[in-house]
Amino acid sequence: MAISLLIGKILFGGYFIYSGLNHFFETEMLAGYAKSKNVPMPTAAVLLAGGMIVLGGLGVLFGIYTKWSLALIALFLLVVSFAMHNFWSDKDPASKMSNRINFSKNIALLGAALMLMSL
Repeated sequence: MAISLLIGKILFGGYFIYSGLNHFFETEMLAGYAKSKNVPMPTAAVLLAGGMIVLGGLGVLFGIYTKWSLALIALFLLVVSFAMHNFWSDKDPASKMSNRINFSKNIALLGAALMLMSL
């Protein structure tokens, strides 16, 4: 395996593992934010999202069910980008900027996940 592929799997998979675990460690805070965005059953949504990206990240990292793992990540990114980082609805300039950055990052990560699915 090329060293760049190994490093990429560690960075990409590791990012989603870390972010997913954060959903479990910071459930209350993230559920509060989800509730503010009118997400139904915010605590369950946060836990489900965390599980999706932990499993997706582990699959990418270890090369297990890679396409399914990337599909979990892609689904998460698609839903979360539009539901949680809808910067076009923000009135506060700081919130708008923060959500625009997170939306753009998520769309770039979605693109990467989709590209990896084709390998």
